[in-house]
Amino acid sequence: MAHEVKDESLAEQGQMNIEYAEQNMPALRAIKARFEKEKPLKGIRVGMALHITKETANLVRTLIAGGAEIAITGCNPLSTQDDVAAALAKDGVNVYGHKGESNEDYYRFLNNVLDFNPNATIDDGCDIISEIHAKRPELLKDLIVGTEETTTGIIRLKAMEADKALKYPIIAVNDNLTKHLFDNFYGTGQSTLDGIMRATNVLYSGKTVVVSGYGDCGRGVALRSKGLGADVIVCEVNAVRALQAKQDGYNVMPIAEAAPEGDIFITVTGDKHVIDIHHMEKMKNGAILANSGHFDCEINVNGLEKLAKSKRRIRWQLDEYVLEDGRKIFLCAEGRLVNLGSAEGHPSEVMDLSFCGQALALEYGIKNKGKLEAGVHLLPEEVDQGIAKLKLEAMKITIDKLTEEQKKYLASWQEGT
Repeated sequence: MAHEVKDESLAEQGQMNIEYAEQNMPALRAIKARFEKEKPLKGIRVGMALHITKETANLVRTLIAGGAEIAITGCNPLSTQDDVAAALAKDGVNVYGHKGESNEDYYRFLNNVLDFNPNATIDDGCDIISEIHAKRPELLKDLIVGTEETTTGIIRLKAMEADKALKYPIIAVNDNLTKHLFDNFYGTGQSTLDGIMRATNVLYSGKTVVVSGYGDCGRGVALRSKGLGADVIVCEVNAVRALQAKQDGYNVMPIAEAAPEGDIFITVTGDKHVIDIHHMEKMKNGAILANSGHFDCEINVNGLEKLAKSKRRIRWQLDEYVLEDGRKIFLCAEGRLVNLGSAEGHPSEVMDLSFCGQALALEYGIKNKGKLEAGVHLLPEEVDQGIAKLKLEAMKITIDKLTEEQKKYLASWQEGT
């Protein structure tokens, strides 16, 4: 089977990491056990563009257990875990990716996956979907369904849908309650700070942390920063979210006003040039910049390159930029996804929920072949609830059930005051 990884000798370490992650993914294990019996994906070729991590490897193995054939590449040049990629290659999976790959390699690997002629896609950021529509439209005739993992990807898909450019059904896994309320909030909150601390070893306590974006990810980042003793400033363009941030106890102001105040700046918006040159020009000496949005456009890195008189890599995934006046700005993970560029991404426990969503969304799409129109779809609520129930069962937690009287009351309108 075709593959291209950095070092195949890392496979043993990768296998141990995959096994370690599996221990903390009990809900996905339950789905894998069912898939092995039922084979709901038999004969389906799945093209995947996801972060190649130990957690993703468990999703891959779950889909294979369900009868699927897999080709996978990374969805960010810095997010592949090379030992995991080697382990998947040893398993016979078509896997393409290595940490630090060039932009050219990134798109070559993406097209290697498309050469697999997939019937279904699993995407994280919409790159595989947009590549198909822009450059490989001949593949559309065989595509049954796709899934999308991230907020950034959903933003792009909604734009495609509005332009009537989206030509096959995509299930918005990111919009599952068991995804964005857990992965985005708990996962991003913890893993973003983990990435920054691994890159810098900075003390959070007493620092001023500026969080741009107060969606589910931003709320998690702000809460974890506050928990470590930081003063948090939130920058938002959405009035409701800004009000929520204020009510949650944070300072709220425009990024231009926060620029001279912050010690650490974190972007989680899904938009472009959220931190721009004129903001950097106001920052204090030693300011640290990190991005936890999917793409590397949230911080104007090219602008920083032009602004600086010198640059050097001083630590693992930490670059020092010296400005003309001698001030230094430090950039984590090249402005790419810091939690995967400088660390290992979300903990396995939270990816358990997200990847249950991916597996079940794919199964749902295949079972409903021909019934879903081209466009963005939500997974039915009962499937989302089922994921939460699997997790609760694995945690040995029981919850209340409605009585017949309560069900009748909720279904009626006659009984009032």
